[in-house]
Amino acid sequence: MQRTLKFVKHLPSFGVECTVITVDPDRGAYPVLDESLAAEIPASVRVIRTDTSEPFGSYKKLTGRQQIPYGGFANESKTSFQQRFFKFVRGNVFIPDPRRGWNAHVLRAVAGLLRAGETFDAVLTSSPPHSTQLIGLALKKRYGLRWLADLRDPWTDIYYSKELNQTAPARWLDEWYERQVLEQADEVLVTSPDTKRLLLGKSAKLTAGKFHVLPNGYDESDFREPSAPPTDSLLITHTGTISEIYHIELFLAACGECSRRHPDVNLRLRFVGKVSAGVQELIHDHELSARTEFIPFVPHEQSVGYLLRSTVLLMAIPDVDHNFGILPGKVFEYLAANKPIICVGPVGSDADTLLEECGAGRAFAYVAYGDMLEYLEAQVAAWRLNPNLDLPALNHSRYSRRALTERLTKLIRRP
Repeated sequence: MQRTLKFVKHLPSFGVECTVITVDPDRGAYPVLDESLAAEIPASVRVIRTDTSEPFGSYKKLTGRQQIPYGGFANESKTSFQQRFFKFVRGNVFIPDPRRGWNAHVLRAVAGLLRAGETFDAVLTSSPPHSTQLIGLALKKRYGLRWLADLRDPWTDIYYSKELNQTAPARWLDEWYERQVLEQADEVLVTSPDTKRLLLGKSAKLTAGKFHVLPNGYDESDFREPSAPPTDSLLITHTGTISEIYHIELFLAACGECSRRHPDVNLRLRFVGKVSAGVQELIHDHELSARTEFIPFVPHEQSVGYLLRSTVLLMAIPDVDHNFGILPGKVFEYLAANKPIICVGPVGSDADTLLEECGAGRAFAYVAYGDMLEYLEAQVAAWRLNPNLDLPALNHSRYSRRALTERLTKLIRRP
């Protein structure tokens, strides 16, 4: 959502007039909401909010849960029979996903605009949910509109796809939708080089020229506050959702050992966002509970503030198939915070390459306990000399949201 929001925020400054079609917040269902981000929508941008048809109300009634699941059920760590059943339904009934019920409402809204004589130079659809891409496909076929398909994540290869237990017919249909979108879109935008490679191999009809790596980024206006790392502790912060599939257990073990070896340094951990029960148990097992702070979901502005009030930042890539192309949006905000970054994930991945390119940190394999401990001890030694471990100005300006929107503008206007 932030990716599209930031595009919409900056497009008017490049002479692009935007109309946004989205869901009425009183009609849709979401795991979390950040109302503060609405203030970033320029006054010149028209926003059309539609009704939707989704199964999440029934899901909450049947399960007794107040919160709906994330796309990959990332907020559900221990899976019961009931949860496995709902995953099966999700994978075999709602194809590509349960948000597809919104599409008809959007198509009616667009048809109304066109009947009123409005014209549009291009349509951009952003996913997941990948059902949104079927809107672009329909608009392309019905009206011949130039269409940019923005895929922030893989589609049928997304990391939780195996958990959906799709039958062969359901899998075939999902892959057919994916190919149709990739083949029919005028331009395909992806967030990482490995995702481009993955999607390019989906059909012999695809050519590299229609794929464009347009990564996520950071908005310079979000980082107006000065950096203020604590002086009484070496504080490592992680923001966002984290569960057992991120395999940070050996990193936690290294933190525990480092704190025992250096009792004079107050090593602390802070997790901002959703932390699964399994990860909380690991923190307890490594005797880090007294050193760890858990902060539930906060608005984006506050999340950035926590980054700036940290010593080191932790990022983790889930240990799943095709994870070399996972380049989380938050990594760019980590870069903008100018803190050393510890990435637990595949070495040589797109995330690792980015960190090395910007001189911002390094990735450690999930099993690289010794390397992680050595790196932590180096940070401890540096902290003793100066508790501010902020890095010099990093080479990341090309990842600002404004610079990335300028690139998008050129694609919109591409002949």
